[in-house]
Amino acid sequence: MARYTGPVCRLCRREGEKLFLKGSRCLTPKCSVERRGYPPGQHGRENQFRRGRASDYLLQLREKQKARRIYGVLERQFSRYFERASRQSGLTGYNLLAILEQRLDNVVYRLGLADSRAQARQLVQHGHIMLNNRKTNIPSALVAPGDVVSVRKESNRLTYFKDLRQNLDDRRVPRWLTVESANLSGRVVHAPAREDIDISLNEQLIVEYYSR
Repeated sequence: MARYTGPVCRLCRREGEKLFLKGSRCLTPKCSVERRGYPPGQHGRENQFRRGRASDYLLQLREKQKARRIYGVLERQFSRYFERASRQSGLTGYNLLAILEQRLDNVVYRLGLADSRAQARQLVQHGHIMLNNRKTNIPSALVAPGDVVSVRKESNRLTYFKDLRQNLDDRRVPRWLTVESANLSGRVVHAPAREDIDISLNEQLIVEYYSR
């Protein structure tokens, strides 16, 4: 299964903002955006002083790249998500974000079972997560209203999940999900509304990028 394996902090620096790809580390002074707030690369420090208005195409491209990097999706899969969103009724941009939010690895992250989407992806791939009482190792599986996401019984004995159970109630969960800390499980109540997706993305720019 293809995925990005390079340093993720350079992705945040390229977009010029925190994408929270490393979980709690992004909230500390160790965050690369805090220490080196300019694009990566040999000429990154020079580029931060470059003048001139960014073109419409550049704005659209950067927004698409930012969405891809936040959710950990490569280009081919992201374009397939857009095609699927464009075939659905309603606003294509919202449909796209809703599809990305309903990925299993994102739901595991949103439920507070992982500190980042990358960690959630690893938990799913290693077989620690169950979907509707069935073990699954496919991070891109899409959940639907009524689905139950839980930690596998055999994995509950691991130190990570023992410690997680004590702190799960303190984690913020979006209203389209409910969580039961005692069972390390959660339920999808309904599809996420746009106001439930607390990510600074302008999805209209992504639509314009693919509509060129």
